[in-house]
Amino acid sequence: MEHITDLLLEAREELKRLEHIIYVSLKYTRTVDVIINALDRLIDVYNLTIEALLEKAKDENKVTVLPKSPALRATRLTETYPEDLKLKKYLHFYSFLKTILNLPYERRREYRRHVTLVVRLDKRTAEANIDNLTNCERYVHHFFDYAWELVHGKKVEED
Repeated sequence: MEHITDLLLEAREELKRLEHIIYVSLKYTRTVDVIINALDRLIDVYNLTIEALLEKAKDENKVTVLPKSPALRATRLTETYPEDLKLKKYLHFYSFLKTILNLPYERRREYRRHVTLVVRLDKRTAEANIDNLTNCERYVHHFFDYAWELVHGKKVEED
C-alpha cells in the first residue's frame, strides 16, 4: 500500500509542476513548446495514477502482471474495472491526449495570449491553448482525486 501512496504522491507533485507551467511559464513564455510540455505533464500525471490503480488491483488479486507499456496499462485498467464508467471517461481523455501528442501539429499566434497548438484529426481539429489547458488541468485534478478516493477511501489532503 505504501508503494501505491508513493505513486499517487508523485502524481500530485507532477500536478503542481503542471500548474506552474500553465499559470506561470505559459504566462511569460507564450509558445507551443510550453503547451507541449504541459501536455507531457498531463500524460505523466495519468501514467503515475494509472500505475497506482493497477498496483491496487494487483494487491486485490484482480491483476496478476502489470504491462510495461503505458497504453497497455490503461487498457488493462479499463478491462479490470469494466463497470466503472467514470474511470472509462478519464482513460478515454488520456487516450485523446496521447493521440494529440503523437500527431503533427501547427503553431498559431505564438508569443501572444491566444497561442495555440493545432492538430488535425480525422474529421475535426483539436486545439490546445491556455484556456483549454486550464480545463484539462482541472479535469486531471478530478481524475487524481477520484483515484485517491478509490485507493484510500477519502479526499486527498493538501500540503
